[in-house]
Formats: sequence, C-alpha cells, structure tokens
Amino acid sequence: MTDNLHTVQLGKTGPAVSRIGLGAMGMSGMYGSTDEQTSIATVHAAIDSGANLIDTGDFYGMGHNELLIRQALTERKREDVLLSVKYGAMRGPDGGFVGVDTRPAATRNFLAYSLQRLGTDYIDIYRPARLDPSIPIEETMGGLAELVQAGYVRHIGLSEVGAETLRRAAAVHPVVDLQIEYSLISRGIEAEILPVARELGIGITAYGVLSRGLLSDSLRGGAQFAPTDFRAHSPRFQGENLTANLRLVDALAAIAAEHQVSVAQLAIAWALSRGADIVPIIGARRPDRWSEALAAVDIQLSEAELAAIEAAVPADQVAGGRYAEAQMAMLDSER
Repeated sequence: MTDNLHTVQLGKTGPAVSRIGLGAMGMSGMYGSTDEQTSIATVHAAIDSGANLIDTGDFYGMGHNELLIRQALTERKREDVLLSVKYGAMRGPDGGFVGVDTRPAATRNFLAYSLQRLGTDYIDIYRPARLDPSIPIEETMGGLAELVQAGYVRHIGLSEVGAETLRRAAAVHPVVDLQIEYSLISRGIEAEILPVARELGIGITAYGVLSRGLLSDSLRGGAQFAPTDFRAHSPRFQGENLTANLRLVDALAAIAAEHQVSVAQLAIAWALSRGADIVPIIGARRPDRWSEALAAVDIQLSEAELAAIEAAVPADQVAGGRYAEAQMAMLDSER
C-alpha cells in the first residue's frame, strides 16, 4: 500500500479508511458486461494507490463479486484491505430480488458463505443491505454483535436506513458507518439522516456519488442501455427525465471546463468537500476510471466555487427518483 491517499477515521469507533473507496458492484454485471481481468486490474490499481476500502455484496452477481475480489486479493495482502460486505438481499435464479432476510440465523448463514467465497476468516465491516421489515433492527444488531464477539466481524455498518432506525441500532451496538446514496443530485440525507449520523458519531460511506454515470461525461453524447443494465429501468435515465438531467450535467460541465477537470472529478470533489466523515465509494470498473477518481482528491474548492456548483445543479430540479417505485418502497431511508 502506498501513501498516495490519506486516511480518515470511519465514524468515532471505526478503522482508518482511505479518503475514497472502491465499489465493486459494477464488476458483476449491474451495468452491462464486464471483463474479469480488467476488473481485477482495477482492484489492484485501487489498492496500489493507497485505497484500503473495498465494498461488495454477497448478492452482487450472486456471489460472483466476492469470488472476483478473492481472486484479486491473491496478489495483494489481505491486511492492507478493509472488506465491506452487504448481505440479506435475496435473489432468485432469474436474478430478480425476492426480499430481505436479516434474522440472526440467516445472518450467520450469509456470513459463512461470504467468508468462504472471499477466502478470509473475518469481514472488516458487515452490514445488512436493507432494513428487514419483518424483524426489529435490535434483533438484527444483536445477531451481528454476537459475530463481532466471536471474531468473524470486526465492525458493524448499516445501509439505506433512516434516522430513527440509526438511533435504535446504535443503542444496541456501535455502528461505524451508514452506506447511503449521496451526490450532488441525491441530497436527501442532508435534512435529517446526516445530522443524526454526526450526532451519533457514525460515518457516511457515500455510494452513487456519480449517480451511476450521470454525473460524468459518459452519457452526454447519448446513451443506449442493455436490458441487464440497472439504468435501463431507473427513472432518472428514462426519456424526458434523462434529457432534463443531462441539461444539469451540461451546466456542471461548463464549471468543470473552467477548472480543467472532468465532470466526474468535480462531482467527487464536491462530495469530499462535505466533510471528512463522508467517504465516497467510487464504482470504477477500469484502472483509468480509478485514476480519474483519484485525481479528484486533490481538487480544492472555495465556498464560492461550491455555491456555483450547487446553483448549476439544484437538487430540486432533478427529474425522476433514484430507484424505481418498487425499490424505493424498500428504502427505510426514504420513509
């Protein structure tokens, strides 16, 4: 591990993490086809640059993502990496999502399979992917706490939960971070969730910082999404919604050009400016995309520049929800 990236503490009880982390979901088909060797090269590029946080989920590619990370780590030191793993989201053989199960017995079962696929005997940060509506969060946290005591899990995180759930969970066991979507165009956490996380000393690992490629140059020339691409079914990427959103991106691109950086770099720099307790998880799928993200860490923005960025991309002018309606209904963070 090099010293290119400085570290911050993840929450008041968590480990030291690199200023940005690598999100591996896109390496397992969520945005269309991928190349395994390119994916592994991207993991290596991230680790070699000083990134130590790698985020995955046992349901990404139905285990494919964890196996991919295991393969990548055969050529790097396990102790140089913090593995953040989501569990609990269940899928059918057709790939469709069929519910959430975070009962303590199910948690132990999911963990056993993740340890095997990842080729490790512990997970650094383990978190339910969604709130299970059929079980109190206290019971889920109790089961996770037992796994911490047994040494299989180092830290507990949460994902996409609201402020009340965050308080209830933290009352059972320390929560190091909340993984949640946060970007220039997804700023819902600022009203209540972020203030409560800060009050409780819980870090934020922000995914969707580039809004699944929307906040970049990649879609500005038009886009066609494969049926297996998440964006083919996401409201923000449909018809007039996409046209309206790309107008916001064009306004951001004009500011990026003034700074001689890319739209993606400006979007990452904005997220970094929100505070040291916010760690962007960047879903790079190629080494050059990781290098682009890495350069954003060095961009310094003044208050006036930040104001200009936010004025160019008003959150209330974004067209379409961040998930389809059925998936939004599963988000405790949106209640």
